[in-house]
Amino acid sequence: MYACATQITYIWNAHKEARMTQSRRMLVLRAVVEDYIRSQEPVGSTSLTKQHDLGVSSATIRNDMAALEDEGYLIQPHTSAGRVPTEKGYRYFVDRLATVMPLSEAQRRGINSFLEGSVSLKDALQRAARLLSEITGQVAIVASPSLAKATMRHVEMVPVAMNTLLAVVITDTGRVAQHGLVVPSMPSADDINHLSSTVNEQCGGLSLAKAGEKVRSIAETAGFEEVKAVAKALADAFESMALDERANELYMSGASHLAHSRSLADLAPLFDALEEQVVLMKLMSNLSEETNASGVGVAIGSESHTPGLLHASVVSSGYGRKAASRDSNLDDGSTTSPSDNEPVAFVGSIGPTHMDYAATMAAVRAVARYLSAFISESGTDAS
Repeated sequence: MYACATQITYIWNAHKEARMTQSRRMLVLRAVVEDYIRSQEPVGSTSLTKQHDLGVSSATIRNDMAALEDEGYLIQPHTSAGRVPTEKGYRYFVDRLATVMPLSEAQRRGINSFLEGSVSLKDALQRAARLLSEITGQVAIVASPSLAKATMRHVEMVPVAMNTLLAVVITDTGRVAQHGLVVPSMPSADDINHLSSTVNEQCGGLSLAKAGEKVRSIAETAGFEEVKAVAKALADAFESMALDERANELYMSGASHLAHSRSLADLAPLFDALEEQVVLMKLMSNLSEETNASGVGVAIGSESHTPGLLHASVVSSGYGRKAASRDSNLDDGSTTSPSDNEPVAFVGSIGPTHMDYAATMAAVRAVARYLSAFISESGTDAS
């Protein structure tokens, strides 16, 4: 019985020691990633001992680094050099960033001040791209909201020809869409205004697809016989816009930063990737919907499944109508559940795999939240 208890104690202690070793090893990995991000030079055990209080000798750290290399977290570029993180190492580091550190009060004031000067949604998105690029020193990409994810705020119908009206649709995201409505004959101004008022009253806040259904129902209602053709044309327009899954435009800034962070051999495929807007849109949109607890998605190197981004990382976050109301402090470090957020588009940053992930994720999230606030205020003004 005593021998059995001794054996159990020995096994338990062995497991405990293994767990402690693994935990320390991961601290060594984190230190390597942090130092490499800062210096962009291979990291050795001696520098780790000096820079970090890991509580063990340089020889032990050297052994840990060798084990991390065997496990695929680190790689040694040259025999006598230190080690650098692999994609697996960066992924471990990013996944274990417990929280995205909030920006400083000065940075938040700067973002707010810069974006407050926006005169339109397009201006806000262009400003956001320039601002994010300046903060991160990387390529910034901001997508305008997709009509497919918008709800209707207001519609105006204006006669522009003998049998054509121009429908001007304002959405909750601040998008303004125009659509020509061709009808057999032009109704009176009073009939058109009556239809417009009814549509605005009954369709405000509905998705464009639902608004189309509602307008078809209105067309069959007594009292709207004279504008039945107009109502059906408007319903067709709403349903056409509802099928627009694409974001209207991508606003990009900071491509010149790439020349300072990539080798010439890497630049050509990277610039090619930036030209493929449909590919970028799909990648960053998916990332913005598959986020961590802080609402930020990260693809490292080959995880993007895009040849031109093999030596780059992509950080993306969605912005949308509900994101602004999650908290009055737009960058307080709090987390939200996916159900609290309905992204209508994305904001993201593309940089080298040795980017400062914590700072980039914080900047992307902050800009996304400020865009959410802008859209929320624009939607309120539009209504």
